[in-house]
Amino acid sequence: MFNANNLYQLGIPRDREIVGLALKGANKALSDGVNGTDIAAILEELSLSEHPLEVDLGNALGYLSDLAAKLSEARKSHRLFFERKSPVLWKSWADDGVESSAVQQMINACRLPISFGGALMPDAHTGYGLPIGGVLAVENAVIPYAVGVDIACRMRISILDIPYEEYDQRKQNLTDALESQTMFGVGVHFDKNNRLDHKVMEHHSWNEIHVLKEFFQKAHSQLGTSGSGNHFVEFGKLAVDRDIDEPGLKIKAGTYLALLSHSGSRGAGEAVAKYYSSVAMSYHHELPQELKHLAWLYMDSVEGQEYWEAMQLMGLYASANHELIHKRIIDYLGCSTLGYVENHHNFAWKEMYDNKELIIHRKGATPAGLGVLGVIPGSMGTSGFIVRGKGNPDSFSSCSHGAGRLMSRKAAFKTLNQENMLQLLGDKGITLLSGELDESPEVYKDIEKVMTSQHDLVDILARFDPRLVKMSGKKF
Repeated sequence: MFNANNLYQLGIPRDREIVGLALKGANKALSDGVNGTDIAAILEELSLSEHPLEVDLGNALGYLSDLAAKLSEARKSHRLFFERKSPVLWKSWADDGVESSAVQQMINACRLPISFGGALMPDAHTGYGLPIGGVLAVENAVIPYAVGVDIACRMRISILDIPYEEYDQRKQNLTDALESQTMFGVGVHFDKNNRLDHKVMEHHSWNEIHVLKEFFQKAHSQLGTSGSGNHFVEFGKLAVDRDIDEPGLKIKAGTYLALLSHSGSRGAGEAVAKYYSSVAMSYHHELPQELKHLAWLYMDSVEGQEYWEAMQLMGLYASANHELIHKRIIDYLGCSTLGYVENHHNFAWKEMYDNKELIIHRKGATPAGLGVLGVIPGSMGTSGFIVRGKGNPDSFSSCSHGAGRLMSRKAAFKTLNQENMLQLLGDKGITLLSGELDESPEVYKDIEKVMTSQHDLVDILARFDPRLVKMSGKKF
C-alpha cells in the first residue's frame, strides 16, 4: 500500500487534497491488480510533468485521472511547489571559497516554480532560505525570507563641509556627537517624552495593516536608533579621486570628512518579516524542509499585497531612521552637508527584464542599475565605497552589500581576542568607541577582492576609510 511518505518521495506535493487523490487512486489501482512499480512510475511522471493531463496513465487511467486534473490546475496557477527537471539559470560572482551551503541555497531557490533567475554576489554566505548576497528574480510573487528579517536594512553616507584635515582637532567633538546622539542595541528606544518626529509615522499603512498597527508605538519610540550586530555609525575619510558629477551627487575631487551609517527597520521590520513569513509557510505545507524558508505569497493575493505595502513602509521607515540619525549628529556638530548617498540592501523591487515584470529580491545585495549610486561598506577596519551601477542584466542589476562574513559570530567569540582587535584597529588609526569581537575586521572577507570581483557590476567613485566607529556592545 502507498502512504504519504511514498508519495512525497515520488514528488507529489504536500497538499492535503492532492495527496488524498493520489492515495485514493494509487491504492485502489493497487488493490485492483495494477502493478505497484507501474503506479509509482506514473505518479513520479505526473509530479514532474509540466502538463499532467498529457501523461499516459496506462492501466491506471481510471484511477489517477482526477489526480492528473488537480495537478494540472495547481501547476498552471503555480500555487504549489513542483520539482523542476532542472533549476532556472543563475550566475555567481562569488569565489571558490564561498560556503557550499550558500551555493546550495541559491540552487534551491532556483528550483521554485515562480523563479525566473538568480545571481550570487561576491560577499555571499549562508542565510535562511536565500543566502545573504543572493539575488532572486521571480514572477508575480514575493518571498518574505528572500527579502530578509531586517527589511530595508540600509546604508547612508553624508559628506560634511568639515575639511578632513580638521579631524584630529575635532575628534573629541565628533566623539561626543556619536556618544550623545546615537543609540544602539536590541530593544533600545527613546522614552515617550523624547521621541523623534517624522512624517513617516503619519503613513496610512500604520492603521490599515494589523501587524503594523500593533507595532506603531514601538516603531515610533525606536525611530532614530540603531540595532545590534553589524549596525554602526562612524566618521571617516572620504577620498574622491575625480570630480563626481552625477544627478544624485556633485562633488569635486579631494578628501572629505564623512558620516556613514548602517541600520534597518528595527523591531517593526522584524515583526512584519516574521508574521508574513509564517503566513506564507502556512500556505505551502508542500515545500520540502530545505525550501520552507522560501515560501511565497502571490502578488495578486490579499496577503501578498499586504506584505508588499508593509515592506514599502518599512523602506520609508528605515530611510527616515537614517535621516534622523544623520540630522541629530550634524545639528550637534553645527555643520552642513555637501551631499549624500543611500540605498537599501534587504528589499524587493518590481523591475522589467526582457519586457517582463519581475520581482527582484536582493537579500544582502545592493541595487546597481545603470547610473544608480550606492554604498558598499567593508568593516570597522577596512574601506567602504561609493559606487555607480553598470546595470548588468546578468546580476539583475545588483552588486554586493559589503565584504561578507568569513567567520560566524560564535566562532569569533571563541577564537579572537579583544586586545588583538583593538591593536589591529589602532595600527590603522581607527578608534572604536563601542563594539564586539564578532564584528572584528578579521571575521570579514577581503573587501578589495570583493570589489575586484564585481568590476563588471559597478564603478568605484570614492573610497571611505573609517576613523571613529560606534556599534552596539562593550564601550572602550
